[in-house]
Amino acid sequence: MRTRRRERPSLWTDGLGRAAVRSAQVLLVLALVMCALWALGQISVVVIAVLIATIVAAAVSPVVSFLRHRGIPSGLATWFAMFLGAGGLGLVIWFVVNAVRDEWDDLVDSATEGFDELQQFLTQGPLGITDEQIDEARQEVADLLTSDAVQSGAMAGAATAVEIITGIVLGIVVLFFLLRDSRRIWGFFLRPFDAASRERADRIGGSAVNVLGGYVRGTAIVAAVDATVIGVALFILGIPLALPLATIVFLGAFIPLLGATLAGTLAALVALVAEGPVYALIVVGVVIGVNQLEGNLLEPIVLGRTLSLHPLAILLALTAGTLLAGIIGALLSVPLAAVAWAVISQWNAADEVDGSGGEDDDGEDDDGEDDDDGDGLDHAGEPRPGIAAPVRPEGG
Repeated sequence: MRTRRRERPSLWTDGLGRAAVRSAQVLLVLALVMCALWALGQISVVVIAVLIATIVAAAVSPVVSFLRHRGIPSGLATWFAMFLGAGGLGLVIWFVVNAVRDEWDDLVDSATEGFDELQQFLTQGPLGITDEQIDEARQEVADLLTSDAVQSGAMAGAATAVEIITGIVLGIVVLFFLLRDSRRIWGFFLRPFDAASRERADRIGGSAVNVLGGYVRGTAIVAAVDATVIGVALFILGIPLALPLATIVFLGAFIPLLGATLAGTLAALVALVAEGPVYALIVVGVVIGVNQLEGNLLEPIVLGRTLSLHPLAILLALTAGTLLAGIIGALLSVPLAAVAWAVISQWNAADEVDGSGGEDDDGEDDDGEDDDDGDGLDHAGEPRPGIAAPVRPEGG
């Protein structure tokens, strides 16, 4: 009997060849990703403005939806929500500017006395630093501030200020259209998909908007509590600039894990300069207590269901965002990571529910109500039990 000769694998079909092909595919994908990131970096002003506008729209859209359901036209509801937010921001800025103007002279006098005490400690204490060394250090700082590098940096800062103003104007325009025409915009992006893919994309988009809006609103609640507690403590202790420092605490709380702590450290430094080390230690104790309250009570209650990320994942996302895009990256990295996890979680959510018996053989839901159109809602418009109903961004 003639034995059949085994065919020898070709160069690209053996194990090493398949690994090489897969490696080449991975390298090609990485190259495309790097090219896309480079292109986005060239239009960073547009990208950042659109991202921030999207995050704000996800948080403010319930207000616009509430007004629309009360019979107010979409355009008027959008303008009202934006003017309400701008008015609140302007009121806070007015209070902060007045507080800084009223207490700035006292703070400067306290800082001058504090620095004089520090210089006296350095020259008369155990360190053995002389007045000549301190004068030389001051001269070096003065020379650095008047150097060409600092002046060129100031020119670059002026250009950056123009970019910031451009980004703010663009962000406001994008925010208006996202609030007014979000459904129309979302429907435009869903057009290229077929029916099955459109349903999945709609479900994923709704989940992403819910997570993003819930994160921003929850973080704002936590930040307001942090700023209120620390601000009241500073006011009771008589620390200068209590309101501006509380505002900084509020803004810093939007950077998870580190923002509120750094802002509290700034408050402790002001207390040290203005009132001395005892008051500074009291402020540090208040900041530590607020951090414990935030981590053990507020965040699990307010953000527990929205931000389902491990603290290690938050820390890694925060570090990567800070390294890639500085302060803007620190602000956007965690909400974007939460959205990415929501997308991954919802990718096959409908398939898992269908396979687990979300609908009986008789075509009825588990609660006995029909769902003829298969959109995840019963006849009353309520989500079916066990089904993540497609939630679309609110707007016009």
